[in-house]
Amino acid sequence: MSTPIQPEGPAPDTAKPDPPHPVSRHCPLPGETPKPDSVDPQASALVEAILASPEYREADRDIAFLQKDSNRGLRLQLDFDKAEELLDRHGIAHTIVVFGSTRVSETAEAHRRVADLEAQAKADPGCAETAQALRIARRVAEKSRYYDIARDFGRLVGEAEDVHGKRMVVLTGGGPGLMEAANRGAHDAGARTVGLNITLPHEQFPNPYLTPGLCFRFHYFAVRKMHFLLRARALVVFPGGYGTMDELFETLTLIQTRKIAPVPVILVGEAYWRRAFDPDFLVEEGVIDPEDRALFWYAETAGEIWSDILRWHERAGTALTR
Repeated sequence: MSTPIQPEGPAPDTAKPDPPHPVSRHCPLPGETPKPDSVDPQASALVEAILASPEYREADRDIAFLQKDSNRGLRLQLDFDKAEELLDRHGIAHTIVVFGSTRVSETAEAHRRVADLEAQAKADPGCAETAQALRIARRVAEKSRYYDIARDFGRLVGEAEDVHGKRMVVLTGGGPGLMEAANRGAHDAGARTVGLNITLPHEQFPNPYLTPGLCFRFHYFAVRKMHFLLRARALVVFPGGYGTMDELFETLTLIQTRKIAPVPVILVGEAYWRRAFDPDFLVEEGVIDPEDRALFWYAETAGEIWSDILRWHERAGTALTR
């Protein structure tokens, strides 16, 4: 057996050098100071021009460079990665996604709008535009009951957050109206709640009931859509317009084609949705199958929505937070 090598005693201080400082040097390198004007009177002005040039900026600090068409792929990745990292950091593993109109406000506000238009119509009874606006405002006021339902539903999900290990939250598009109501209900329950906002040509503010640090603003609709569904355990759709229907039909298509695992899809307000689109007609016309019609159903109350979600996962043999 070979004899183990024993470490020698400490060498004298002068025998071998100490480790250098990780940043500082005793002697500056030649490039640490610019060429002096005493050598060339134009030197400092020339150096300033170079430093001010955008081409001299580091790539990750050059906004104009990052905004070039050729860097769209990089921006798409950043748009995805920022939200993904932050959601992981906050432990958000599962979401109940809620969509609905941004135009349907809470009852008191909706009725104030009706009252204002009634006063305008009384003052100018011949104005067709005011008459039309009043008819629409009254229809919107009728739908304001959905604000209360969405708020109650958000509260139910928020109250369940502790039950599911603080990993399941309400997630919306972050805007006003019925999405605000769902966020507000979760906020009422003291739970975290997430919003995925989007940059638009006109400024769009987030609703005030989102958890600071859990409201994200996306540039690309496609990336935002991915985050809507990556953690989704259910999709709850209140009455809405183009944006709401866009998310609804995209989700149904992804489930139909099994590009994502099925999740419960619940349309709130059967009377509204029966007029908005006719799935039975699509079955009769042969453009979807009967089983595709069964990918969603209707509900009317917050309690019914939440019970349906729990029952669906029980029947599917999947935990709500699997």
